[in-house]
Amino acid sequence: MKFKPVTAHALLLSVAALCGGFSSQLVQASPLRWAAQNDIQTLDPHAQNHATTNTIAGFAYEGLTRYSDKFQPEPALATKWTQVSPTQVRFELRRGVKFHDGTPFTADDVLFSFSRIRQPQANLQIFVSGIKEIKKIDDYTVDLLLDGPNPILLRNLVFFRIMSKSWAEKNKAINTQDYKAKEDTYASRNAMGTGPYKITGWQPDQKISLVANKDWWDKPSGNISEISYLPIKSDATRVAALLSGDLDLLTDLPTQDVAKLKADPKLKVLDGNENRTIFIAMDEGSEELKGSNVKGKNPFKDKRVREALNLAIDREAIKRSLMRGLSMPAAIMVAPGVNGHTADIDQPLKVDLDKAKKLLAEAGYPSGFEVPLNCPNDRYVNDEEICQAVVAMWSKVGIKAKLSTSPMSQHSQLLQRMDSPLYLYGWGVNTFDAQYTLQDIVHTKTSGADGKGNYARVSDAKLDALVQAMKVESDQTKRNAMIREALLRVRDEYLFIPIHHQVRPWAMRSNVDTPHRADDRPEPRWTTIR
Repeated sequence: MKFKPVTAHALLLSVAALCGGFSSQLVQASPLRWAAQNDIQTLDPHAQNHATTNTIAGFAYEGLTRYSDKFQPEPALATKWTQVSPTQVRFELRRGVKFHDGTPFTADDVLFSFSRIRQPQANLQIFVSGIKEIKKIDDYTVDLLLDGPNPILLRNLVFFRIMSKSWAEKNKAINTQDYKAKEDTYASRNAMGTGPYKITGWQPDQKISLVANKDWWDKPSGNISEISYLPIKSDATRVAALLSGDLDLLTDLPTQDVAKLKADPKLKVLDGNENRTIFIAMDEGSEELKGSNVKGKNPFKDKRVREALNLAIDREAIKRSLMRGLSMPAAIMVAPGVNGHTADIDQPLKVDLDKAKKLLAEAGYPSGFEVPLNCPNDRYVNDEEICQAVVAMWSKVGIKAKLSTSPMSQHSQLLQRMDSPLYLYGWGVNTFDAQYTLQDIVHTKTSGADGKGNYARVSDAKLDALVQAMKVESDQTKRNAMIREALLRVRDEYLFIPIHHQVRPWAMRSNVDTPHRADDRPEPRWTTIR
């Protein structure tokens, strides 16, 4: 048996091949340990419009469209769409897709999911707003029949998540969970989607476990084989877990620790703005404020009172002292990066305590008044601390806000029962278009999608008319003019009290590569651990 001589070139090629093979093994099958401060509220993909819940659901469930790395809609469970008429769009569905249990995905699942997300107790109706009917043409073709032209249809459909009809029927999960009534269902504890990851377990307030779906129709560019999501409320505990190597990724950074984490050579920090606005909402509809010492009338119905509460807040002090510079003081209800935001109308009010006192006196409250303030304590950056600061600021003009804090799960139920006269909330814009904010939390509350998140009973006929018009306006220039007019009216009528737009740095071990996302949602399919 003769051996061929090994040339230097061949040896180098062999070494390169060996190293390449070894290198590819190094980037395969890595688990991701990720922590943030709050848990999901449910696994039902149609029940709760809550960012963390939508994020985790989006790993398992998919829409007809999805976002690209530039937040542009692209094909997902639909491969193509054709505008048949201004009010009819034909979607060709992706063939060969299977749910996690092996069941084929077909048009029947789309129709079923549409009927489910539109149920009154569902909290994501806005994402199918403007769709009158979905008609099955064949097993892999559906027509969306619209109320009118829909300029943000493809963006909405990203969050219209498709559930398996047969799985839901088998597990008595045909109806969407009624979260505000504290209902528990099979679908609120289990998931059955088509997405890149399967949810294998949820221990509330402890851990959510996911594994890669090897039969996914697409191929991830990252190498995350499983995910452990850990809701850790304590700032110190989250940071300690990252520093000790027990976490790979942390997306809720305490502002006081950012500089320290940036200086650690074992870590890297990605800075980025989030498209979320933190604000306080006032009950402007009730005839009397619950828990207030003002009887027989509602101070928040008076524009002068709403302006006074705005003028008493020192947003720059909150940015400087509480946020360590990691916020953008706000005047309007959408953040930079959202269609409709422009810097010229987002100029925050300067503090003016004298004017605030004068306005309160003119409104008939020279000594101010008492009112409860509800605040989450595990959802937004420094949420409880912001509320404490606001209470102190308002006290200078006679407003005695009685602060009550609770976890976001309880806070959400309180708001959905329309049971708070004054509350702190945050609103991220899933569609990156201001209509989403104006339609969901500003429009007068209806039995449908319009005003679904309007827990403050705001009602303004001019704003409602602008929202209805922008929903069907195809001319982008005209539509943006409507959005601008609406945002200015919300601002100048002081219908809300915007505090700031969040800035969200993420920290990770130095061997983690993942793109920062303005919606504060890491994408494991684009994440690599070396």
